[in-house]
Amino acid sequence: MLHLRGVVLPEGEHQELWIANGRISTEPVPGAESLDIDGYLVPGLVDAHCHPGIGIGGPVSLEEAAEQATTDRDAGTLLIRDCGVPLDIRPLQQRADLPRIIRSGRHLALPKRYIPGLGIELDAPEQLPEAVAAQAADGDGWVKLVGDWIDRSVGDLAPLWPDDVLAEAIAVAHDAGARVTAHVFGEEALPGLIEAGIDCLEHGTGLDAEQIDLLATSGTALVPTLINIENFPGIADKATRFPAYAAHMRDLHARVGATVRSAIEAGVRVFAGSDAGGMVEHGRLVDEIEALHQAGMSAEQALGAASWGARDWLGHQGIAHGAPADLLVLDEDPRADLGALRRPRHIILRGQLIG
Repeated sequence: MLHLRGVVLPEGEHQELWIANGRISTEPVPGAESLDIDGYLVPGLVDAHCHPGIGIGGPVSLEEAAEQATTDRDAGTLLIRDCGVPLDIRPLQQRADLPRIIRSGRHLALPKRYIPGLGIELDAPEQLPEAVAAQAADGDGWVKLVGDWIDRSVGDLAPLWPDDVLAEAIAVAHDAGARVTAHVFGEEALPGLIEAGIDCLEHGTGLDAEQIDLLATSGTALVPTLINIENFPGIADKATRFPAYAAHMRDLHARVGATVRSAIEAGVRVFAGSDAGGMVEHGRLVDEIEALHQAGMSAEQALGAASWGARDWLGHQGIAHGAPADLLVLDEDPRADLGALRRPRHIILRGQLIG
């Protein structure tokens, strides 16, 4: 049992809190151990696009996935939305020492239209609705599609799914109570995804002004993964066989800041996701929060996009009476300096002191 006090975010009010049986109480708990700090209390950080189970070379073992999740936890991430992994990570969900994980299952793709070994490769686009139904039944309320990828026959990014198939597949997911998100870099796949009622876009670097307005109106979320987009020039440098694709990736990289700034200004729900796994190391969520701040969010907005706002979007509570006790205790106000997130005095997960 713990007793702590500080400025609770996002409300900004000074409060005393108690923790017992893994939950927060605003009422005194006899015998609670007082933490020697009067600082800032922040709902545990949320990485809304993370891959515990993917490494530089592709799929990793469950043991390595646990190490990745531990790295994220030690950097303050206490809730992960798995955005597609190639192994069953339910055993990680059962570990009290690891972040809470919302599983999205496996990426749904077509042969030779995604990173080998990561997704389920369907034989034909028409199989997508059935595959979505299976993933919705097996996951935790999210399904992940690969919306576009390089098509070597045309030498550039291209959509994977016909519009009518997308509409049917997303309707199937919604009927099952699941939401759908999609990897999408370029422009061509966006109209079909948006018109089909997609719930979230990952990356979204090809969005135009009209589409951004549609996202704002519909409530479709955007997780731009800015620190991963920084890899686009390097990807282009290696794509010498596909000059159109290389030029496209460089162009998307050059305008991503303006695209995300426009989305923020339009009122699109933008959340923080590191895209950890593969080209991005785990434990870098604060880098993404700072990148969102640089793209136009206030420091408080960027923090909310990786904390209380993201928790609300994903159906998890922040700091409230009776809520699970997942929070950071900071000496400094992160609204004044986001770098304070790199220096937590304490990390509390499921009511236990982690650090």
